[in-house]
Amino acid sequence: MRSPKAESEDRDVIIARGDGEDELCYDFHGLKFDCGSSGGKKKKSFHPPIETHWDLHPSASGKKSNPSPVKSLLSYPFMKFRKSKSLVMILEGVRDPKEKPIVESFREMLLQEGLVPPKHDDYHTLLRFLRMRDFDMLKSKEMFQNCLNWRKEFRVDLLPKEFNFTEYNEVKKCYPHGFHGVDRFGRPVYIERIGMVDLNKLGQVTTFERFIKHHVSEQEKTLKLRYPACSLVAKRHVASTTSILDVNGVGMSNFSKPARYLFMEIQKIDSCYYPETLNKLFIINAGSGFRMLWKAVKAFLDVRTVAKIQVLGSNYLSVLLEAVEPSNLPTFLGGNCTCSDHGGCLMSDRGPWKNPEVLEMIQVVNLREEIAGKCEDVEKATEDSSTPKKVDMQTKDDDNTMSLVEQTECPGSDCACNCKSAIQKIDCLEASLGEIKNKIKTLEDALQDTKMALKEHAQHSEQPKV
Repeated sequence: MRSPKAESEDRDVIIARGDGEDELCYDFHGLKFDCGSSGGKKKKSFHPPIETHWDLHPSASGKKSNPSPVKSLLSYPFMKFRKSKSLVMILEGVRDPKEKPIVESFREMLLQEGLVPPKHDDYHTLLRFLRMRDFDMLKSKEMFQNCLNWRKEFRVDLLPKEFNFTEYNEVKKCYPHGFHGVDRFGRPVYIERIGMVDLNKLGQVTTFERFIKHHVSEQEKTLKLRYPACSLVAKRHVASTTSILDVNGVGMSNFSKPARYLFMEIQKIDSCYYPETLNKLFIINAGSGFRMLWKAVKAFLDVRTVAKIQVLGSNYLSVLLEAVEPSNLPTFLGGNCTCSDHGGCLMSDRGPWKNPEVLEMIQVVNLREEIAGKCEDVEKATEDSSTPKKVDMQTKDDDNTMSLVEQTECPGSDCACNCKSAIQKIDCLEASLGEIKNKIKTLEDALQDTKMALKEHAQHSEQPKV
């Protein structure tokens, strides 16, 4: 017979919304730092999941949304699906009519102050910061500007070129973590086995600074690749992650100074620079030791983040299965998957973002958006070509600028016309490729026939006349 203490340890603990405490972030020395905190004692609003208003309406899609596996997506002809308007709607989502005017006003305010680089001029990005600050534009602007400054200092956009995490496999052995499958909505599932982390070995195979760069790289990959891929497969907009944290055996002794440093640095990055990307966090196998630790850890978390966390004991499986299908849960969490071909589930990075055809779709969409963005910039420049004004505009390298005078000195807006033409060419390029190949083959055959005819004519001309 189990003791009351054992039963209490297995009882589920659902963390409440919070009591309206100030929103604070801390650096690794335990000091407060400014990431646009609200201050005061005003209670924060708790918005529904960020995808709530982004489902396709039946009138928009013509069919009921179905978060089915990749197989359902690939039943469509690639070109037909790629060109359809529903593809754009899936990636962009259906916008909440109450939020849309606020986001547009926020964008205009940022544009007037030159605070929206082209690559971050994105509706959903701005919406994340607004939601994090309860749609207070001034506080959202401060947070957004802090994020842009951090990205420049951290060289986030240059990480793919400058940072190569060669110790990836070794790190996974002493810090088991990774993405694995999707939840029932279609969101990516992220898993960490904190109880198996060996910080001493981690410090031997990498540095904490490099691990943090790895974490930022994964956050960027999630925004730019995992969410779009999940959206395409689920056929509805996906914009957040469901996380599972296994804390079996974790207690106060695990919260050492190195552990606090790593935890607080990652928490600062996620809260201040990647807001509103967490859908739900399930903390499982929480014993009495972790529950004591949780009281200390909770102080470092944003109030809204705490509201998304559910702390569970060892009887967690039924709750997880409500959120994630067994096929997307590793066996060590009570699911059916082993990923035996990839060295284990947390080594596989299994998900829609690994499907080649889905990746091809995303690449095409990104190419079209890049060209469309350049066209919009050129069109704005040509509107004022009669009275050129020198306006600095950021290029791909944040450290360099170019003048729009160079673009506006060309009257007649040839550049804008060329951009529009380029977009049209992308639409018909693949369809025309087959016809071009057929024409080339026809020309080659005709050329061969002509050569044979000329050869026969030459032989006939050389014959003596009778």
